[in-house]
This record gives sequence, C-alpha cells and structure tokens, in this order.
Amino acid sequence: MATSEGGVVADPEYIQQNSMPEDDPNKNEQPPSVEGNLKRWGPQHAGAKELANLYSGGKRLQEILSVGLCFPLLAVTFWFLCYHFQWDNSLAIFLSAVAGIVAADFFSGLVHWGADTWGSIDVPVVGKNFLRPFREHHIDPTAITRHDFIETNGDNCLLTVVVSAYQVYNFVTLSPLEIHNTYMRQCFIFFLAFFVMLTNQIHKWSHTYFGLPRWVTFLQDCHLILPRRHHRIHHVSPHETYYCITTGWLNYPLELVNFWCRLEEAITAVTGAKPRADDMIWAKKSD
Repeated sequence: MATSEGGVVADPEYIQQNSMPEDDPNKNEQPPSVEGNLKRWGPQHAGAKELANLYSGGKRLQEILSVGLCFPLLAVTFWFLCYHFQWDNSLAIFLSAVAGIVAADFFSGLVHWGADTWGSIDVPVVGKNFLRPFREHHIDPTAITRHDFIETNGDNCLLTVVVSAYQVYNFVTLSPLEIHNTYMRQCFIFFLAFFVMLTNQIHKWSHTYFGLPRWVTFLQDCHLILPRRHHRIHHVSPHETYYCITTGWLNYPLELVNFWCRLEEAITAVTGAKPRADDMIWAKKSD
C-alpha cells in the first residue's frame, strides 16, 4: 500500500519504478524506456549529454571566483560574531541559528522550484549558466555526484558572497552599540548564508549512495540534513514536489497546504506560462 507524505505518494516501489535507480553501482544507467530504445534517465540520455556540453569556461571561472571569495568572507563574518559575542545571548543565538537553517531550507525550495518550473535554456545569461544544471539534473540525477567541489558549490557560494560581503561591511562601519542592537539579526543572516552555501553539497550527498562518511549518513538518518530516501520523492517525474533541499524539513508542511501548486496556478493565471514546459522538452530529447 502506498504511503503518503503531505499528499505525495511515497510508496518505495512506486518511486523506484518512476525515478532513476541511483543506488545502482553500474554507472547509474536506466534501462530503455517502454517507448523504445530511448534512455529515460542517465548520462547517456541525449538531453543530458547536450546539457553537459554547455558547461563553459566562463561559467567555471565564475564558480572558482565565487568559492574563492565565499570562505574568506564567511570566516571574517564569523570572527566578528565571536568578537562581539556575549554569553547572555546564547539562547537567542541558538534560536537565530535554527531560524536561519529553516529560512535556508525555504529559500532552497523557492530557488529550486523557480528554476525547475519556469524559464528556459535560451534565456540570455541566466539560461545556460544557472538553469542548465537544473535541466540536466532531472534527466541525469547522479551527474551531480561526478561534479567536483567547485562545480557543485559555485552558484551557492555566489549567493553567499553577496550576503557575507554586506555583513562584513556592516561590522566594519557600524558602531559597537549598533552592532550590539543588531547582533541577533546578524547571527540569523550568518546562519542563513552558511546553510545556503552548504545546500548543494548536502543535495549532492542526497544522491550519493556509496562512500559517504559516517557522520554524513548519521545526519541524514537523523534528518538533520536532507536524507536520500526523502529526496527521491522529488525525482519522480514530473518533479513537481519536495523542492526544499537543505534539510527538507519544510517539504511536508508546504505540500500539506499545496503551496507550490497554488503558486503555479497563480502565475499561470497571470502570465499563461505552463509549468515545467522547458524541463519536459529536454526530457524528451533523443539522438
């Protein structure tokens, strides 16, 4: 019998039949589809190969710069937070951390949903540089496990650079009293930025079925970060649910209120745009 999570079919057999078998050690290849010899998923899918070839040197440079700037800025921000730390704020700092993690989970879902659902590869600048990985990921979900640290985390680091640079600017220019009055907000922003930076690495781990460190699988099993089985629900075509990929904590409540579906209906009513139209085009590509 199928189980349900937030109105989503979560039966393991259904998921296995309708998503790529990522725990297959043999290159994660999917057998031919019922329509013929077309690959339904995997690195040999025609669309996956074409999308992988669109990864450019310019994109690589942007990712290198983003990663190179991200970690020093986070370290400087953390130093300022430690410097202004006061023990009587400990509980508030903990609550700020939890709020930052939850906010990161929500924003991961919002960005994931937006990139999965709208736009196309043909959109100037944004298409090939930022939407392309989302299109590739649905037809070759384990491609992310073959990406190095730079390619996996470059775009998330870019977002973190913007936020962390703003925080460093605040710490340098604000008076000690102003920093004291805004300290909890700065803690929240730091944890939000930090977990946004981690999100795609956590996402990569949710697709990695071999060789993960024990501490990672422990965090997944405790659902402190996105678990593998939980994320498999998103990869049932047409990929219209369970978008939050930092911890996945918000997936169930958002599905319970049909958040993404209602948002799509509103956008379609206003613009006439069809959700996931470009995603489906790439999924149907053939040689």
